[in-house]
Parts: sequence; structure tokens; C-alpha cells
Amino acid sequence: MTEPILRLEGVQVSYRGAGLGVQGLDLEVAPGEIVAMLGANGAGKTTTLRAVSGFLPGEVARLSAGKVYFKGRSVGHQAPHKRTRAGMGIVPEREKVFRLLTVEENLKVCASSRRGHDAAQTMALIYELFPPLHERRGVSAGFLSGGERQMLAIGRALMTGPDLLLADEISLGIAPGLVVQLLDTLRRINQEQNTAILLVEQNAAAALRVADRAYVLEHGRVVLDGTPKELLGREDFFSAYFGLTEESAEVGDAPLTSSPYPEGASHEL
Repeated sequence: MTEPILRLEGVQVSYRGAGLGVQGLDLEVAPGEIVAMLGANGAGKTTTLRAVSGFLPGEVARLSAGKVYFKGRSVGHQAPHKRTRAGMGIVPEREKVFRLLTVEENLKVCASSRRGHDAAQTMALIYELFPPLHERRGVSAGFLSGGERQMLAIGRALMTGPDLLLADEISLGIAPGLVVQLLDTLRRINQEQNTAILLVEQNAAAALRVADRAYVLEHGRVVLDGTPKELLGREDFFSAYFGLTEESAEVGDAPLTSSPYPEGASHEL
């Protein structure tokens, strides 16, 4: 059996030493697999991703129990930059780009020095994947549209040469049509670069369109998991967690819904 590239065992995240944001969470991502984490706002999705990446805000939250294994090694208390050097890239939910730097400067500043990583080749790939970035490569990131900034955030993560890409809320603030394009691009990256992806997403229909498997979180716990077809065949998946109907969440080439959550809803830490 292939060793998972990422494995969480009994992960618990405590807030200010009291409340729990994540409780005994187990999760696995195999090499070359796309796994989605789904759930309502406040379910613990972003907190889990930050525990994986090492970007938990130490003054507020900490990994208080459990293990995070990356490529078979425990990294739960390792600094974020060391996880990045080991092959973990992240597309964060907020503060995705350096607004005062140009598109190309944003990409260059994230270039990895990992052995075997060709930064120039990766930049050429990014410009192929996202033509608008090539057209605006000399423009300050602060002048980009929301969709272009999201493209740049993905590009910045790719410049680190990741074996595992952590993507947090790709759909946030983006038009539904562009969300589909971005997620299709992630799928292409996954297939052509063999990059494993852990995708945190509130747009369940869009995420299940590209994911191989998914976990559904509620109150910091996994309450459902399985393939998209398995989850879409469960009545409790639609009614209890998303308020969707089977007709509005078809998988494959069928039209996708926009986010099932209220526009402007707050997001968990």
C-alpha cells in the first residue's frame, strides 16, 4: 500500500487553551490525489489547513494533540518555511499576494531552490496556465482583479515546487464561471505534474467536480467521507450539511451551482 503524502492522526487544535477548533481529526491524502475538505462556515476547514501548513496563529491557536505526517515524517511542530522546503505549497484564503510587487516579482520571490526544481520552467508553465498573468506580468498585483489575484496566488504556490498543494477557498469572491476554470486548472496541475492537492472549499458542488475523495467536517470533526459519487448518494450529505438537492450538485460535465452558503458569510479562523 502506498504511503500517504499527508496523514493526520487525532489532530486537535485549541483556541487560547480553552475551546477546540478541531477535535480528533483523522485525514489522509495519497500521492497524486485531490482531496476536498467540505463543511459549513466554522466547521474547522481552514483551521485544519493551517495546522497542516504550520500557519496557526500561535497567540490564538495551537496544535494541542495528534500528529501531522508529511511524506512519512512528523511535521506538526515544524516551522512553515521548513514544510515549504520539504514540498508543501499553500494558496491561502487571505493576503494571497504582495500588492506592491509586480506579477512577475510576486512569482520570482517564491521561487524554490529545491534540488531539481526549474524556476524558469515553472514560470513558463504558470503563464501557459494563466495567460492573463503573462499579459500583466509587469503590473503591480494591487491592480489585478480578484480572479487574477487568485491565479497569481496559485502561481506563487507552484513556484515553490510543491508535491502537495494546499488550496484554501479558491471560490471566495470569484464569479462562478471563473471558479470552474480555476478548479479545472488545479485538476490539470494534479494530472500533469502529479501534484497532490488538499482543497478546502465551501462550494461543495464545484469541489466534488474535481476531487477524488472528500471529507465533510462539522464542529471540527469528520462526519462523512468518501468519493464524490458516494457522498452525493447520501441524503444526509445534502440536507444536513449543505441544503443542496441532488439536481443542484451534479458531478461531471453538468452545470455547477454557485456557493451554497450566504454571500458575505464570515469564515472560520
